[in-house]
Amino acid sequence: MATLEQTDGPADGHSGDGTRRRDFINIAAVSFAGIGAATVLIPLVNQMNPSADVLALASIEVDLAAIKPGQAIKTSWRKQPVFIRNLMPKEIAEANAVDASSLRDPATLAERTKEGHNNWLITMGVCTHLGCVPLGAGEGEARGDFGGYFCPCHGSHYDTAARIRKGPAPLNLHVPDYAFKSDTVVQIG
Repeated sequence: MATLEQTDGPADGHSGDGTRRRDFINIAAVSFAGIGAATVLIPLVNQMNPSADVLALASIEVDLAAIKPGQAIKTSWRKQPVFIRNLMPKEIAEANAVDASSLRDPATLAERTKEGHNNWLITMGVCTHLGCVPLGAGEGEARGDFGGYFCPCHGSHYDTAARIRKGPAPLNLHVPDYAFKSDTVVQIG
């Protein structure tokens, strides 16, 4: 007579709770593969983050203390020129006297400056026609027919609020995002 040997578990490989050793091995293999994929993908995705030099250009701080009324300076942000002008009361009055609805790109001076700092006009120094750099921010440069900026390439004239008044440019000089950190320091970007 043949005798049956006793085993610890059922002959089909299932333990009492319904799991098999093969299920555990499959779960472990998939988990190991997932961890390996994440280990490979994280550096690849991380290389797409902006580099330190790009992050450094994301914003700049400019000290305005040395800019006298009526004076303008050029600075650079994101490799593009930025004009910062300290408007005189006469220039503010001239800009406010213009009916904004009569302009090609309607905007008031108040919409282009920050409340409480309406004498500080901060714009990108790039003509909206073909991307030239207008004159008018430097000492002795031509300011055009309206006392603001003049692009000699194609004859665009901007007023004291950097609004297009004459010539082929379709839009006013762009006003970047900026905030005053103090009365004399502005952060652009």
